[in-house]
Amino acid sequence: MSVKTFATEDIRNVAVTGHSDTGKTSLVSAMLFDSGTINRLLKVDDGNTITDFDEDEHDRKITISTAIAHVEHNGCKINLIDTPGYGIYTTDALQGLRVADTALILVSAVAGVEVQTEKMWKAAASFNLPVIFGINSMDRDRASFSRTIENLQKKYGREVTPLQLPIGAESAFSGVISLLSGKAFTWPHDQSGKMTTADVPSEMADEVAAAREALMEMVAEQDEALMDAYLEEGELDEATLIEGLKKAITARSLFPVFSFSAGRNIGVQPLMDALVNLAPSPDWRPVAAVVEGEETELPISGDEKFSAYVFKTISDPFSGRISLIRVFSGGVASDTTVTNSTSGSTERLGALSIIQGKTLEHVSELAPGDIGAVPKLKDSNTCDSLCEAKMNIKIPAVQIPEAAISFALEAKSKSDEDKLATALRRIQDEDPTIKIGRDPQTKEMLISGTGQLHVEVIVGRLKKRYNVDVVLHQPKVPYRETITKSIEVTTRHKKQTGGSGQFAQCTITMEPNHGQGYEFIDKIFGGSISQTYRPAVDKGIREAAERGVLAGFPMVDFKITLTDGKEHAVDSSEMAFKQAGRKAFRDAAGKCKPTLLEPVMTVEVYTPEDAMGDVMGDLNSRRGRLQGMDTDDGTTTIKAQVPLAEMLTYAPTLRSITGGRGDFHMEMTGYVEVPKQFRDKVIAAANLEEEEDE
Repeated sequence: MSVKTFATEDIRNVAVTGHSDTGKTSLVSAMLFDSGTINRLLKVDDGNTITDFDEDEHDRKITISTAIAHVEHNGCKINLIDTPGYGIYTTDALQGLRVADTALILVSAVAGVEVQTEKMWKAAASFNLPVIFGINSMDRDRASFSRTIENLQKKYGREVTPLQLPIGAESAFSGVISLLSGKAFTWPHDQSGKMTTADVPSEMADEVAAAREALMEMVAEQDEALMDAYLEEGELDEATLIEGLKKAITARSLFPVFSFSAGRNIGVQPLMDALVNLAPSPDWRPVAAVVEGEETELPISGDEKFSAYVFKTISDPFSGRISLIRVFSGGVASDTTVTNSTSGSTERLGALSIIQGKTLEHVSELAPGDIGAVPKLKDSNTCDSLCEAKMNIKIPAVQIPEAAISFALEAKSKSDEDKLATALRRIQDEDPTIKIGRDPQTKEMLISGTGQLHVEVIVGRLKKRYNVDVVLHQPKVPYRETITKSIEVTTRHKKQTGGSGQFAQCTITMEPNHGQGYEFIDKIFGGSISQTYRPAVDKGIREAAERGVLAGFPMVDFKITLTDGKEHAVDSSEMAFKQAGRKAFRDAAGKCKPTLLEPVMTVEVYTPEDAMGDVMGDLNSRRGRLQGMDTDDGTTTIKAQVPLAEMLTYAPTLRSITGGRGDFHMEMTGYVEVPKQFRDKVIAAANLEEEEDE
């Protein structure tokens, strides 16, 4: 059976987003069921939903990766972009918003606005996306439609406008009343989704009339002609109201609100109607792009040159790499040769598909604005742009954030070690927020991510998908050593073993070089040491400095001045002067009051106001120095400088303090001296580890 092709104006790209546990995946599942796309209502708890198909998602009952599903409703194709709600997967959610035309932000009727709600609201604004709010879990204990509306309007203004009133509350929630049509819609509690249409209950007539009046006023305010019609007629008919509402939503002047229970499949169909009737199609606005080096806007039209954005890569052990793309300008057919304008390479788009969770459905072409999948692109990664062959069109990419936490990674066996690099490369294809590297000082392989759970999920994936067993360790802190006073030393290297011997003597001055790294100055006048031997002294000092004198950490920020020396006509050599340099360094460094330096991070912590005191107390206990605070809409940003050694276990602590609502970002600031009481412990531990290694 051939897959139906939809025109651009009949496509709706909707990113289903919001805080964790607001029912995003459950809502997508209910839409798939109610549209007849699937024949039973699939559940997150049963581990069988279309968009949570990864084994880790089943085990943890959370969405880890953005996934795509689509339904046909009232002649339109709705591409549903199911995004993660956990803060550590924000970048994946942003990729979903990047390719959407509407943001459907879900809010719990119990919890109201949460940290990730705020992040997605700001992200939608940055992409200039219309926003529709969905109040989910209306059937739960302590659920309140009015309290949640008040919460939303306090945060985002009176432009947050309910288009429905709920019928019943908590376990008695059974339906909604449309303020557009003035009709009541009810559902049984058997999750069948069978909708019944009726008149407004008499006991709610006054409340509905007042709410409809308020809605008409809000819509009329957005358009002068509508306001004139409203003042003249005293009301707006349903068609005019819908038309004015759609314009206001598209212009981000109004943000409509719907209510439902995705788990019980109550109130879902009216939301689907709204996505068709009120959400814009892809051609509502051009996309910002860089064409042949010039910033411009591309219309979403088949008349334009082809351009697309790779927003997700799926690396399947069996079917290989699958790139998910959103087509912007122009359309594209299978077996088309295109340019990757990010890398400059040429790609052939083989069998194009649309995707339903993890299932590919082959199509002959993708229309402008549609979302599809392309297998086995050889040189295209997430965030890359594709365009017409021999052209250069780039779609602005989502910025990949710096990793917040790192762990040392070690293969359990030699066979695991052999497979590890390939497995990690495939995982990085899927998740560019994961960073892999090797610490040049400690020689450990490091895996870095946005949080501890993020890294733990990757470790689980290595085992489940690629049969690679690894062990995670807290990484070693890259301490440094330096000196605090100056000294002059003369060192001789002499060795006689029969035949030619080794002889070299050098006099050096060693002094602090605060923040300037290592510096070598040759101040020998005359020929006490030949010019050809002097660089060997420098080389010997550099090599010796790699292991310091306190605890084996590299020595930094010191200056060496070579002032004098002696050589032997037969026994002197570059090797001898290199050894003399090494001895001179060790002799001098030990007498220059060496000390230990530790890396310090600039940390930004985002916390709800009610947890601010506990977060600040915890940062103080970690030797943090407060740099400032900023509060905005109930979220406080705390800026501090904290030693890296104290931040290695911060992620789970912050999650515990804030009930999962907090987040943080950190980056290296520089190095400072370690306080004596901590310095002695670090040195003792390092020396003990060295003894054990021997």
